Amino acid sequence: MGLKVTALAESRLEKLKSSMSSKSRMKLWMIRITTSVLIWICLVQLTILGETWGPRVLKGWPPCPSHESAAVLAVKSSTEVPARVLPPKRVYRNNGYLMVSCNGGLNQMRSAICDMVAIARYLNVTLIVPELDKTSFWADPSEFQDIFDVDHFIMSLRDEVRILKELPPRLKRRVELGVTHTMAPISWSDISYYHNQILPLIQQYKVVHLNRTDARLANNGQPMEIQKLRCRVNFGALKFTPQIEELGRKVVRILRQEGPFMVLHLRYEMDMLAFSGCTHGCKQEEVKELTRMRYAYPWWKEKIINSDLKRRDGLCPLTPEETALTLRALDIDPSIQVYIAAGEIYGGERRMASLAAAYPNLVRKETLLESSELRFFQNHSSQMAALDYLVSLESDIFVPTYDGNMAKVVEGHRRYLGYKKTILLDRKHLVDLIDQHNAGSLTWDEFSTAVKEAHAERMGNPTKRLVIQDRPKEEDYFYSNPWECLEPSYEDELNLSSM
Repeated sequence: MGLKVTALAESRLEKLKSSMSSKSRMKLWMIRITTSVLIWICLVQLTILGETWGPRVLKGWPPCPSHESAAVLAVKSSTEVPARVLPPKRVYRNNGYLMVSCNGGLNQMRSAICDMVAIARYLNVTLIVPELDKTSFWADPSEFQDIFDVDHFIMSLRDEVRILKELPPRLKRRVELGVTHTMAPISWSDISYYHNQILPLIQQYKVVHLNRTDARLANNGQPMEIQKLRCRVNFGALKFTPQIEELGRKVVRILRQEGPFMVLHLRYEMDMLAFSGCTHGCKQEEVKELTRMRYAYPWWKEKIINSDLKRRDGLCPLTPEETALTLRALDIDPSIQVYIAAGEIYGGERRMASLAAAYPNLVRKETLLESSELRFFQNHSSQMAALDYLVSLESDIFVPTYDGNMAKVVEGHRRYLGYKKTILLDRKHLVDLIDQHNAGSLTWDEFSTAVKEAHAERMGNPTKRLVIQDRPKEEDYFYSNPWECLEPSYEDELNLSSM
């Protein structure tokens, strides 16, 4: 009987052990499955996190290198140029968003962008990457990023102002629905105007759209920080795209292979003549064509223009013939390469004949580059103008025949680069001298001497801007001579001249 009980107990004990072993295995498998699921979920989350924050978090963790990869890294680190260190972000309370639509040609828009960045910084708002003009005479469809390096623009200014490529989705939807405020700011305004008039509107509407930007910030009387920021944007943040920069460098290399070169900004295109009403030297049918064009554009306000009077007042671009006489009178070497920075010259070869005879080494980007290299720039006037801008900066001499936006902005940029020789033609004095010479009342030597004397101090020398109270259109343009950004050189020159 005792043996049976003992056997039964042992049997039950075996069954209990078997049951406990089975449960333990089941529990172990459940732990394994649960752990696997958790690991899989973590991997998914890390993958998502890596896609969003990878550049700053996950991708910043270097892998454990092998001896071979460590050697490769050592070689690369000794040969690669270190990455540019970005300025720290400026932290400020955002007062709203500023949208801007620029108007005019490339250089008018360029200076306007500089102004808008300074305004956005002063108002502590977020600037949306400016929209470029696509409806003006040139009808260039280029976007900001087609001309300028947009990422460099945003990142290089991040210690001053927050710049976004587009509005946040919620505000973008409001703009699409028309729930925003659009206006043109008053021309030549002080920064205080934007603080007192524009900032309250931004705070009220959250988004304000400025639909005209040309000459909307005064040349003078602004805080030094504003003036220096305008320069920083112009000379540092507004880089052209790598494609434009590389092609510009190629043009300069080709020119340098042949020796020194002069850039002649010969502003004698059809649109300029129609707009200004300057028709000196044109045939009668050309005068009629230019007049019809002027009346065809309603935003060109002045319609009835006395060309002769305007020319005598120095308000017309020099003709190619007048330009040839002027360059010869200044003793510009006739063998120098002359790069024509302009569009199609009105009147073609007939009007260019005297200039080509005096300076036979006339070149253009179209003659220096293959047509395939310019294919993507065709019908994009601003991109073509960007090439001319780059070549103009690098030239030994820069001569504009009219004081338009490109002439002024390039003049100021060349001052910033070390007061590179820029001949600023006194057109009013020149046309009087030219007419006297053509009439026989001045010999060539007398004419040449008078031209040289008139321009002895007009070579881009250090000087302060002319300020004319209440007449900003008549005073010197900030971007043609941003002397606030050139103080060391300006003061040095001033000290030397007083010795």
